[in-house]
Amino acid sequence: MSRILSRSTRQIYNQSILQPHHAVSARFYAKEAVPKGLKGDEMLKGIFFDVKKKFETAIGILRKEKITIDPEDPAAVSQYAKVMKTIREKADLFSESQRIQYTIKTRTDGIQDARSYLLALKEIRLKRGLTDEIGAEGMMMEALEKVEKELKKPLMRNDKKGMALLMTEFEKVNQKLGIRKEELPKYEEQLELKIAKAQLEELKKEAHEAMDTQKKREEFKDEEMVDVKSLDIRNFI
Repeated sequence: MSRILSRSTRQIYNQSILQPHHAVSARFYAKEAVPKGLKGDEMLKGIFFDVKKKFETAIGILRKEKITIDPEDPAAVSQYAKVMKTIREKADLFSESQRIQYTIKTRTDGIQDARSYLLALKEIRLKRGLTDEIGAEGMMMEALEKVEKELKKPLMRNDKKGMALLMTEFEKVNQKLGIRKEELPKYEEQLELKIAKAQLEELKKEAHEAMDTQKKREEFKDEEMVDVKSLDIRNFI
């Protein structure tokens, strides 16, 4: 069961060390505010206690909230997403959309042309395992090609007039796809539900693998495998 629990809490560690404020902390600790010889130690100590605090906050919430490992049940998926959202808010962690935004900001910083920027967005999407189900990327690239053809040169991101033309074309793409800026919170919620379902599917898979391993042991060979939906993670924390 520890394998299953670790799957729920693993992202707490991942998100904690990826928070942008740690980059600020590192710079802070590198200054003269810390005595000579203790800079590295103090920086690591600060990060450790921050991660420890976030982890303990997450565990405290997981001890109270019921999680049903049933990715096919919309109610179970919604509850899991709600629990993870509570953990993020209480432990000051990124939501998935916020992590994507931060990744885009850091990885595209310094990219000067619009085409390389769009290609970087595609690479980020693929690495995060997100699918472009509506074909938005292709339409955005077509919009860029249209603008560059009109400008008769590659579009640079510091070209205000050219970027304004591209934004106009992107707005047309959004209209074709039925995407409205005022509905962005709804799209974010849908993304979080998809991620919650994927994580529950992974939890279910690991639970079955753990039980299969257990069943191979002589003392458990006659035991029937329980339905993972009946497992209560709170009993194992």
